[in-house]
Formats: sequence, structure tokens, C-alpha cells
Amino acid sequence: MTVTYVLDGSRITTLEDFWLVVGESIGSDGYFGRNLDAFADCLRGGFGTPDDGDYVIEWREHELSRRHLGHPETARQLELRLARCHPANRPSVGADLAEARAGRGPTVFDWLVGIIEDELPGGLRLT
Repeated sequence: MTVTYVLDGSRITTLEDFWLVVGESIGSDGYFGRNLDAFADCLRGGFGTPDDGDYVIEWREHELSRRHLGHPETARQLELRLARCHPANRPSVGADLAEARAGRGPTVFDWLVGIIEDELPGGLRLT
């Protein structure tokens, strides 16, 4: 039987909100980590998700989340990343930040959807 995890997109206005919502829905005891790599690990199974991958994620109100997790939130997240990244990565993160500030390039929403699609092909329902 396929398990369905529901994300309430009306509660997601920042990446930090996403971590809370996804942790409540998917995470083991409400926690799975609070970064993109930990999220990908969670989706592979064993951290709140079935090891056999027999599950789907239904992201309700995804268009609202898409707007909130757009370029302004992406720029905010990249500013945080720039402040703590290794000096060798600063030029790349800085370039991504400039693109986000200009309203171009992938957004936080795109990052999250991309991770879900990579780790759970065909397992995302946007409603």
C-alpha cells in the first residue's frame, strides 16, 4: 500500500517553514534535518519514509508555496549560505545570489521539487 505524505503549502512561506512542515509530515518524530542534503537523504528511505520507496508526496497549495519560495526567498537563503560557505565557494554562491536578486535562475521551490523528483521519480503530486 502506497503511503501519501501531505504537505500543507499554505503554511510554507520560507525554507525554514518548509523544514517544519515536511518534518511534521514525513520526518521521523518530526525531525529529519534542516538542509537540502538531509532532505534528499530522508527521501531515500529510513528516515521517516519507507525503505522500499512506496510513497508519494502530495504538496497542496503548491502555487502559494511557489510564490513564497521564489526569487526573494532564494536570495535570502543564498545570503545565508554566502555568509557560512567555504571561501572557495563564495564566487559561485555570489553569482547565484546575483541571479536570484535579478529574478533569474532556480528558486528555493525549484530546488525542493528537483530533489523530490530526483529521489522519488514520479512520486510528487502538486495540487
